[in-house]
Amino acid sequence: MGITIKAQKRIRDYGIVIGKINTGKKNAITDVNGVKVGHITLDNGGIKTGVTVILPHGGNIFRDKVMAACHIINGFGKSVGLIQIDELGTIETPIVLTNTFSIGVAADALIEYMINENDDIGLTTSSVNPVVCECNDSYLNDMRGRHVKKENIFDAIKNADAEFEEGSVGAGTGMTCYQLKGGIGSASRRVAFENRSYTVGALVLTNFGVKDDLMVDGIKAGEIISNLCPVESIRRDNGSVIIVLATDIPMTERQLKRISKRAAAGICRTGSYIGNGSGEIVIAFTTAHKIKHYGKEPVVAVKMLNETLLDDVFRAVVESTEEAVLNSLICAETTKGRDGNISYSLKEYIREILK
Repeated sequence: MGITIKAQKRIRDYGIVIGKINTGKKNAITDVNGVKVGHITLDNGGIKTGVTVILPHGGNIFRDKVMAACHIINGFGKSVGLIQIDELGTIETPIVLTNTFSIGVAADALIEYMINENDDIGLTTSSVNPVVCECNDSYLNDMRGRHVKKENIFDAIKNADAEFEEGSVGAGTGMTCYQLKGGIGSASRRVAFENRSYTVGALVLTNFGVKDDLMVDGIKAGEIISNLCPVESIRRDNGSVIIVLATDIPMTERQLKRISKRAAAGICRTGSYIGNGSGEIVIAFTTAHKIKHYGKEPVVAVKMLNETLLDDVFRAVVESTEEAVLNSLICAETTKGRDGNISYSLKEYIREILK
């Protein structure tokens, strides 16, 4: 049986075990020590949206940055902060996920939160780089109403915990994946080198895919449910997915870039072909070492994993990403949103798939 988060039934609880590597205790991104996730869900009639935040650690992220990298699988997206991550190889704020039209308010809220936490930003030291990623939830959500407010970002940061819900929550409230109800999903894997165990965790915001293409652990689930699901099939993938990878393995930003590229394989194992109008963005970070904003050492020693051992990490990324997508689907609830549009939960068809 799978280990539940917030008492939710996840894909392993249906007897579907993804991959070969052992999971972490919670089978979630928060198995990486110090990482926390927080949600604010806005669910009222045609308002189906929200905010999800990922905290890389519990300290001051600006003063103690984490090494990071990002990878654009397909660039149909409106994210904030990726250029500096790619250039400097660090993250210095919480990571915020929300809907496309809320990236501005989310970035503004992150800036306000960070300058309130650090009275030197913008005065005696540099500016701050807010990190915000988005997916388009307009099928279920009144996105034009721009209902996400700054206070929602503040509250999501305040609510962040090692235990968190998946599915139709936070930024995932209005998302649709494989023409079913998508949202937030997570998973983790444990890898060992020289008798020391490390964790690789993934969190996804899923809003992509064509129903007929859905694969569940190699089963052509989309074809099985196509005659059962009252959603007319389409031929194009016009969605998006955000993947956040966390690990405690000592890695350089170059190695983080390499593992972030492997998330694409995890997405494709669930059936995606990564369409022209779909934005697939990956952010990866390690908590193994912090880059101090006020470090005075002229030379900083940074440990890195031996390159010959990266295959195990690549597999861990692929497996945890694949399982996180399936958890986002199976944890989500059937949702009726804007203009009566409906996205049905995978739970309504899982029995037929298991047959």
